[in-house]
Amino acid sequence: MYHRVLLPTDGSPGAETATEQALDVAERFDAALHVLFVVDTNALPLDGRSKVVFDQLNDDGRRSVESVVEHAEERGIDPVVREVLGGSPHEVILEYVEEHGIDLVVMGTHGRRGLSRYLLGSVTERVVRSSDAPVLVVRRTESTGA
Repeated sequence: MYHRVLLPTDGSPGAETATEQALDVAERFDAALHVLFVVDTNALPLDGRSKVVFDQLNDDGRRSVESVVEHAEERGIDPVVREVLGGSPHEVILEYVEEHGIDLVVMGTHGRRGLSRYLLGSVTERVVRSSDAPVLVVRRTESTGA
């Protein structure tokens, strides 16, 4: 049913909760797991510090991706595709889905409500609204500890 599963991650507790679901799906369907971290270049300062900030975020992204890859390898999931890209997160995710023929996107949500959700927006919500592939949204809850 699923051959290519995409897990966009940002290293947050919500993403960690989604990681377990993505690993379960990839394992169950013997699917390739694509792990993607997007450095939000729209959030970078517009001065000389932007390169330093970008490099730090890129390093953080690589660490987040490698953490997921280690868990996938422990469970025997193969292949695992690693990717760290820059851009607007929801746009990069949607482009990745199209370019790589992704069958399922598994994403966490931060669980923001009210004004903070309205003001900050939601990458997950934008992907759900625009993705041609199904999106499994994994909500972070207090009971999961994540």
